Amino acid sequence: MGYDAVNSHKQLEKLVTRSNLGIPERKYYRFRVDRWYGGIVTGDCVGCGLFCKFCWVSDKVRYRPRLVGRFYTPSEVAERLIDLANRRGLRQIRLSGGEPTIGKSHLIKLLEELDGLGYSFILETNGILIGHDPDYAKQFSRFDFIHVRVSLKGCCEEEFAILTGARPEDFKLQLKALENLVRYGVECHPAAMISFSTKESLEKLMRRLGEIDRGLVEEFEVEELILYPHVVDRLRKYGLRYFTGYKPDQIPP
Repeated sequence: MGYDAVNSHKQLEKLVTRSNLGIPERKYYRFRVDRWYGGIVTGDCVGCGLFCKFCWVSDKVRYRPRLVGRFYTPSEVAERLIDLANRRGLRQIRLSGGEPTIGKSHLIKLLEELDGLGYSFILETNGILIGHDPDYAKQFSRFDFIHVRVSLKGCCEEEFAILTGARPEDFKLQLKALENLVRYGVECHPAAMISFSTKESLEKLMRRLGEIDRGLVEEFEVEELILYPHVVDRLRKYGLRYFTGYKPDQIPP
């Protein structure tokens, strides 16, 4: 049957968010500078409501949210990101790691902290909560510096269920997230893990994206396995076969 992806995120929210004197705090486990997008500062969140069998995040971070990382206020996160960006001369900032949409009030407050400072903000998300709650997209539409990257877990319901262990029907929430973002005029694009997909399922996904908006097809991003040692171990554990994958030092441009 699989687990309910929305409920999984909401249960995890109890562990990685809190209100401290009315300020919404969220757990992060690191802040870093990375090569992606031509150079970007990243805040990695603790916790995700999907349990992808190919996930690159370490088991310690995935399975011990109570013990990993620390709570930060929105202003503390903004200060960390801005400090790193200024020291490296970068103008791009993102949230990634776990699932950044867990803790909606914290995320919106963080965007308010960054508003008007001249940075580009990339939100990397699985889209489950944005698909479930259209108000996320409505709130994002207030900010002209945000771009949302929705990472689809496979190309169809069946692949989604195999890769995440969640209910097959919850794949539609990822597509609904894109629909909600387009509806509210939020800049976004889909990425999809295709290393486990057939040509036919990828073509079907393209048709479904085109029915939402042709721009999603044009901006579609291929996501493939990065074969970190712990990812290889995880794939072997689950007996997952893949069609494409790259060693960390051999990732194509």
